[in-house]
Amino acid sequence: VQLQASGGGLVQAGGSLRLSCAVSGRTFSSYTMGWFRQAPGKEREFVAGTSAGGGSAKYADSVRGRFTISGNSAKNTVYLQMNSLKAEDTAVYYCAATSRGSPLHYKLAAEEYDYWGQGTLVTVSS
Repeated sequence: VQLQASGGGLVQAGGSLRLSCAVSGRTFSSYTMGWFRQAPGKEREFVAGTSAGGGSAKYADSVRGRFTISGNSAKNTVYLQMNSLKAEDTAVYYCAATSRGSPLHYKLAAEEYDYWGQGTLVTVSS
């Protein structure tokens, strides 16, 4: 499977962006999906994740209520809608997928994922 992330850019604080993760090779509903981000000088961190098929979702405390993970089966694409963006949301965002483990549960750790997109840069100006 291959993942292609897009949708990053420059936005003012308080604005919105929608990131896309196009999945090729297999339907995304077969995978546990996740979004991670890495800011300069910091470690990669979990942002949002969903179980295979989207039955359950989890968000980092820092983004809960502002970000939403969703999917479009017809486009085989997973999205991360980001609202009320803050300067501290500035980072390279990565989508990830795995078929390991239970498909019924989201996964929080980067090492639990097998496939990664190339990253898309989000810059929020204050």
